[in-house]
Amino acid sequence: MALAPTLKTWLLVLPAVAMLGVAGYRASGHGHGTQDGVAAPMAVSAPSVGEALAPVMPEALTRRLSGIERSTALPSGLPLDIRADIEGDTDLFAYAQRLRVQADNGNHEARWMLSRVYDYCAQYAVDPGGYRLDNNVLAGLGLSAAPAMVQARERVAQRCGGFVPGDRLGPTLVIGERRRAAQEGNLAAEASLLAEGEPLHESEQYRRDLVQRVQDSRDPEAYMALAPAMGMRAAGDKAMTGLIAGEQLSELAWRVAACELGLPCGADSVLVNSYCANGGICSQSGTQDFRDFVYDAAVSRQGAGKMKEWIKRLIGTGAGR
Repeated sequence: MALAPTLKTWLLVLPAVAMLGVAGYRASGHGHGTQDGVAAPMAVSAPSVGEALAPVMPEALTRRLSGIERSTALPSGLPLDIRADIEGDTDLFAYAQRLRVQADNGNHEARWMLSRVYDYCAQYAVDPGGYRLDNNVLAGLGLSAAPAMVQARERVAQRCGGFVPGDRLGPTLVIGERRRAAQEGNLAAEASLLAEGEPLHESEQYRRDLVQRVQDSRDPEAYMALAPAMGMRAAGDKAMTGLIAGEQLSELAWRVAACELGLPCGADSVLVNSYCANGGICSQSGTQDFRDFVYDAAVSRQGAGKMKEWIKRLIGTGAGR
């Protein structure tokens, strides 16, 4: 989805993922890779092979038991912080339930965040048993990068543990929620549709105006959602002439600008966790935030100055016009 990783020189364990086939996506037929997006996840240990191969219980019982076992860090009676509650150790199934209530009452911001939860949890939810089994296989490969990815994937499993295959998380559901949120007026959702190649309108003027509306908004969610559309995909697109677009570094500039504007980008953020868990792009340091990660591993010395100048333009008033 909109946070699919594209960086070229981070520590990659994608070959290992390819060897595994990722059980959940074998089952669903999807090739989707997420945000949505570890450097310092909470301490967890991989489950035993026996646990991963345990018989699958009926979904209703699975959900009930997982509800008993999961943390009560976000009980349903507490107020909902629509954006912030996706971070930390939140029970994302409970969070999604509460977002759904708000979304069904017309809150397009809640619908956008609901789509982010679905995106983040999709790989796990489509086949929880296969997801955990893949973790065990990955851990047994002996690759130097594997422990970080397993740890990141285990964090996803813990946070998304309330979801089951019957919830049908995946690209169709995510895009549907984002399209509805965009039609209701959510800018980040509208930007994400452009990044997915499914904009609300196809005209050059609309696409250019959308980019400028995102810049005017200074909304970090919208910046991050738009970023994939501003990279290599924008090369040669007349609608993007004169904007920060059309290069690999331009996509990164939009992402880092989102961090500068307040998007959580720390070592334990959803962003960093998603890159590692879903994309196999993991920092060799457990304490690097997204910005340091980018400058350390994805930007050359020659490119760093250009990146910094672009980011100043992006977060300044009327930048990039």
